[in-house]
Amino acid sequence: MTTLLEPARYLTADELARFPIRHRTVWVVITAAEVVLATAAVLADLVVPSLVLIVMAAVSLLARRRGPASLGFHRSGGGPLAVKALVFALLWTLFQFAVTMPVANHVSGRRTDLGEFADVQGNVGRLLVLLALSWTVAAVGEELAYRGYLQTRLRQLLGSGRAGLVGAVLVSSVLFGVAHSEQGVVGVLVITLDGIAFSALRYRLRTLWASVLAHGFNNTIGFVTFFLAGPTYGLW
Repeated sequence: MTTLLEPARYLTADELARFPIRHRTVWVVITAAEVVLATAAVLADLVVPSLVLIVMAAVSLLARRRGPASLGFHRSGGGPLAVKALVFALLWTLFQFAVTMPVANHVSGRRTDLGEFADVQGNVGRLLVLLALSWTVAAVGEELAYRGYLQTRLRQLLGSGRAGLVGAVLVSSVLFGVAHSEQGVVGVLVITLDGIAFSALRYRLRTLWASVLAHGFNNTIGFVTFFLAGPTYGLW
């Protein structure tokens, strides 16, 4: 049985330790530079941070002569992945609307800024555009950028143990939330929690495709809800 904390299949800090010191130092410095530059791109809101990270990921893979599998794109076994991801997305969306969003709203006295989605209600064309973007730029793009590329490089720096995993998940999730700063402080918090949830699913099912599907389903449920009832801030 797999566990949430089972190491991913990529070159970790522990594996790097087996390399000669000179080679090890070079790759540690390169990995650290990648993390710093990726973090700076997100904090500076450089162009579209997710796209910047995707370009960095492509360059990084070419330089390392590694494929997408090194970032978590593994084939999944143990049942239909899409069904598991859909069930997770349904449960997580319910938790968001019933707990995360209303608690954050009431405690902070603010609401997530969903103004950019105000025109979705009853607008089929707008809904279709958002659904297309949610499965491409958001689901595939953001998962590759944050749970794939950034989280993998963080784990290589921090180590493959429990502490390294927790640190990588927290840092990448916070940056994922910050990348959505247009949704306000509450939005950043809520999306940071999304990042942690998607990370948990990724490691539980041992493939980044799990978080890609869950992310896509989660956004789809949200946008369909907005289409039917307008921007929703929680169940209470």
